[in-house]
Amino acid sequence: MKGIRQLAEHLDISIGTVSRALNGKPDVNEETRQRVLAAAEELGYVANQSGRSLRQGETKVIGLMIESSMESVENADNFFLGVTSGLQSVFARHKLDLIMLPCPSDEDPHEYLKRIVARHIVDAMIISNTQRIDRRIDLLSRAKIPFVAVGRSLSPGNFPWIDLDFEGVAERAVDRLVARGHRRIAITAPSSEVNLGYLFLDSYRRALTRHGIAFDPSLVIRVKSSEQGGYQAAHELLLLEGRPTAVILIYELMAIGLYRRLMESGVMPGRDLAVIGFRDAPRARFLEPSLSCFRMSLYDLGVALGQMLLANMPAYRAFYPEGERNIVWPLELVPGESDAFQVGAMV
Repeated sequence: MKGIRQLAEHLDISIGTVSRALNGKPDVNEETRQRVLAAAEELGYVANQSGRSLRQGETKVIGLMIESSMESVENADNFFLGVTSGLQSVFARHKLDLIMLPCPSDEDPHEYLKRIVARHIVDAMIISNTQRIDRRIDLLSRAKIPFVAVGRSLSPGNFPWIDLDFEGVAERAVDRLVARGHRRIAITAPSSEVNLGYLFLDSYRRALTRHGIAFDPSLVIRVKSSEQGGYQAAHELLLLEGRPTAVILIYELMAIGLYRRLMESGVMPGRDLAVIGFRDAPRARFLEPSLSCFRMSLYDLGVALGQMLLANMPAYRAFYPEGERNIVWPLELVPGESDAFQVGAMV
């Protein structure tokens, strides 16, 4: 593999002429251009993209910041593995690369992002796990780095975001369960300060109030959003004196752990406890009884995120002039057998 200096020496012409020929500059005659291109192919010349990017003040790289934890490693059905295919389909049109930036769960996300910003390795960012008050938003805004957030926040500023309709999920799940006679409805919530947990819980409380059901804090089970978290949630539900007749889960893989713990105790999902899940992860599709869940196209979400980000980058804004800055992403309810029974009909 040769560099541009070796290519110029091989052709016995100046480095400047070789560079202009490779970059299609009009001041190089066609015969010279063809000689340079042919020699570059023959010698296996590859352009130094890092040097070019440095000169142009851009990297052509988009960063996707995610939380890296034992749970995310163990959970093969990770949310962002589905989203990245949609992102790539958008970025590939513009020859942009996507890199994953996994922030360790024991490190402050703000401090992690400060390092990334200081190293100038990305042109723009997608941040996830948006916190109630998220200092990363102010950091990126002050650094004038285009970004889009997966999730809303109370942090100031008119920043672009796409958030899943957690409020709609909680409301529709409560309505569905109440219609089947349930009055003691439990809910799982994240054990972290991620904003989606607040939205989910607030909507749950409003829905209960609308149906004349008093809010019981003991029915809010705070666990990690993982398969193990589902197992722990079921364990805590089984310990309650007034056991609930239904539970609403906030993360898809929780259903797998929850089913396992319930069955270990002889409690049958769909017969003794109604369960409504969140998105249909591939492994959760094989649960018996089939899981009632809310789902969406992760690919389409990735496309929307990519287009929203590029609409906020000056170099690509013209390609996406009509893009929205804030979107609440809808989810589809897929009925299953896990919540099909009527409370009055329980045997």
